[in-house]
Amino acid sequence: MTEPGATPRATPHASSRAAVLDVIRAAGTISRVGLVRATGFTGATISTVVRRLIDDGLVLETGRAESTGGKRRVLLQLNLTSRYAVGVHLDHAGLTYVLTDLGGDVVARMSRAGVGADDPPVVVERMATEIEALLEGADVDRGRLVGLGLVAPGPMNQANGMQLVPPAMRRWEDFPLDRELAAATRLPVLLDNDATAAALGEHWSGGVGGASTFAAAYMGTGIGAGLMINGIPYRGPSGNAGEIGHICLDLEGPECWCGARGCTETLAGPGAVVAAARADRELARAADLPPVADPARRAADFAAVTRAALRGEPRARTLLEGSARYLAVAARTLANIMDLEQLVLTGPSLAIAGSIYLPVVQRELTESFFSRSTHPVTVRLSRSAATAPAIGAAAMVLQSELVPLREGLRLPDNLAEAEPANHEAGAGPSVASSGVA
Repeated sequence: MTEPGATPRATPHASSRAAVLDVIRAAGTISRVGLVRATGFTGATISTVVRRLIDDGLVLETGRAESTGGKRRVLLQLNLTSRYAVGVHLDHAGLTYVLTDLGGDVVARMSRAGVGADDPPVVVERMATEIEALLEGADVDRGRLVGLGLVAPGPMNQANGMQLVPPAMRRWEDFPLDRELAAATRLPVLLDNDATAAALGEHWSGGVGGASTFAAAYMGTGIGAGLMINGIPYRGPSGNAGEIGHICLDLEGPECWCGARGCTETLAGPGAVVAAARADRELARAADLPPVADPARRAADFAAVTRAALRGEPRARTLLEGSARYLAVAARTLANIMDLEQLVLTGPSLAIAGSIYLPVVQRELTESFFSRSTHPVTVRLSRSAATAPAIGAAAMVLQSELVPLREGLRLPDNLAEAEPANHEAGAGPSVASSGVA
């Protein structure tokens, strides 16, 4: 779009520079007058900030808008090749690498074997080699590389890496993954949850339009969700918000690896689908499943069951639609809690089976979403479902470095202790608010 029609919802950017750059990114092309309207900053502030962004190579002037009777306005847009970021998605089933430009468009991508049974230091060394190969193949100026985003299945601990992991990745528990990869690649590394990254990637690349509250329902080898509120990822205190894979759907259901029973993931996840397909001998033959279960093949086996369903195998279709109904109920729970406007289905498993899951989830939200009389929840399949976490990992770096957000105020646990002893009588505590700069 060329000019925003309304002022966007407020986002707490850390500076006027961050705010202006983010509006230009979201708009695609926009004039300085449009920036004044969108940000509320003065014309002088916009002129100063835009000049500095142009000088830094981040923004370009690109033609003029159509005349509205006066002088045609000069349009601005991101200089997409001015900065790049690497995104890495680490999973037991596979490693996905992407290199994106400033707008989040993929410049290069690469998929390799998953972590398997290898020790973490061995995998980190391999990852460093594969990242180097990705960069060499893309032939980009290393000086324009902002950093590396690394995402993996939750739960995550921002300080200590993966704390509680699926059984197939027990070797990674408490391993300082981000620090080790930073040392191996000599790049700054940010670590996050893969579902949260998938949601951020949809936002950064403009895939969700003006939705203020949306979620990305993610299914890879497990199930999760990433949440975005007014352009900001909602992570929760430990970075693990959105774990719809561990919503209880059956109090007497099978035990989950997390310690609970009847979780969405145990009933609807790829592992549950593959186990049920293997238990049905006729379906196992139709899908050409190997006779012995192998966690390293879970993604491939799920894909085989999906292909059988898409060929018209009725047992496979019924099995996947049953999984989709469980996922739909978990998605409805999330939509009710968050009052979602939009839900994006994403992740490697939904990249394959999305055409089966999409109508089931949409029907559930259309018919049973609590606030359906007020507004609908739009459900769609991500355009980059297979690589969404890696793209989001790169977007995470770009956002952190170029459009940082100001952290919210955290009140002390004991306000009386936080109050200085020598304050003037009658004067209440003051909170300094950051201005734009």
